[in-house]
Amino acid sequence: MSFLADSLSRIKPSPTIAVTTKAAELKAAGRDVIGLGAGEPDFDTPDHIKQAAIEAIGRGETKYTPINGTVVLREAIAEKFSRENGLNYGLDEISVGCGGKQVLFNAILATINPGDEVVIPAPYWVSYPDIVLLAGGVPVKVSAGADDGFKITPEKLEAAITPKTKWVIINSPSNPTGAGYTADELKALAAVLAGHPNVWAMTDDIYEHITYDGFVFKTLAQVAPELKDRTLTVNGVSKAFSMTGWRVGYAGGPKELIKGMSKIQSQSSTHTSSISQAAAAAALNGSLDFLDEWLAAFRQRRGLVVDMINDAAGLTCKTPTGAFYVYPSCEGVIGRKTPDGTVIEDDSGFVSYLLESQGVATVQGAAFGLEPYFRISYATSMEKLEDACGRIQKACAALT
Repeated sequence: MSFLADSLSRIKPSPTIAVTTKAAELKAAGRDVIGLGAGEPDFDTPDHIKQAAIEAIGRGETKYTPINGTVVLREAIAEKFSRENGLNYGLDEISVGCGGKQVLFNAILATINPGDEVVIPAPYWVSYPDIVLLAGGVPVKVSAGADDGFKITPEKLEAAITPKTKWVIINSPSNPTGAGYTADELKALAAVLAGHPNVWAMTDDIYEHITYDGFVFKTLAQVAPELKDRTLTVNGVSKAFSMTGWRVGYAGGPKELIKGMSKIQSQSSTHTSSISQAAAAAALNGSLDFLDEWLAAFRQRRGLVVDMINDAAGLTCKTPTGAFYVYPSCEGVIGRKTPDGTVIEDDSGFVSYLLESQGVATVQGAAFGLEPYFRISYATSMEKLEDACGRIQKACAALT
């Protein structure tokens, strides 16, 4: 009998982290590898945020904090929600965790009973289904393909809801596609949820500030205030402030839910770093002017990648409205042969071919629940992106 818990058999290691790790290992072994699997900005954390952390250390803010976060940070979060999203939360309606992932994990673990269902539009962030499975729930994956703009429609949401449905997760802008829901699209989904009072909504807004082409970000509770009492609005500082390693995520939601999430966290991490919390407060209270330069760089990179991938034989790529990913279709190369005679049977095979033949690390669409696609992160330099996309073109041209 295995010493490890049976529940571990329900889940798998994060595929995106696995790709990044594999690329790093190959580089260490001397291979010329370009990693396009990273889910983090390549910019440094802004100086004023780092300085706030240094000053917090100097003040001796190195002790335990409240489970749900320091008062200073929760006040900054409450002000952020009010200022940017028109949402009003009391301090006892805010939870702070070790990144957005822990916040989501706490919420699922605090609410899911065995057999409860969670509706997850696919493609999805890789951790959503596994968190649900680990909690004993059932992820209900609903395909939201390119024809739907990679967004779930009201009709598909209605069809997916059953008496066992507990949550629906909405990620906008999306990882892996960069697709964002408009206010009208969110209102249409809210109209469906209005008819199912036992179903709650979890919105993952981590890419809120990384948008392009005039896209106006809105969150569900903002456009459908009647759902605020059964919506958990999740966000964090990782992406907009390039603070992935600082591990600060947060959420606003009903007091009872926040209390349950706090109980879970009290028996795990207790709280995230006191220094990270001081830095996060400075981030949320500070200017976002630095984003103009970052977004200009991301737009330029996005344009390069979309154009070069669309010029690759057998690949097609839509232009995303947010985040820093593209999600090209590789349907046109399925069934073709590599120079050594191997048949490309699926997107996993194609991704392996790119890594082995050209040293380009991407993530297979199977990891995100929608095939045959693959994800490219353009959170790296123009020089590396041009080189990588040129290698992808070369790999596609070599197929027969």
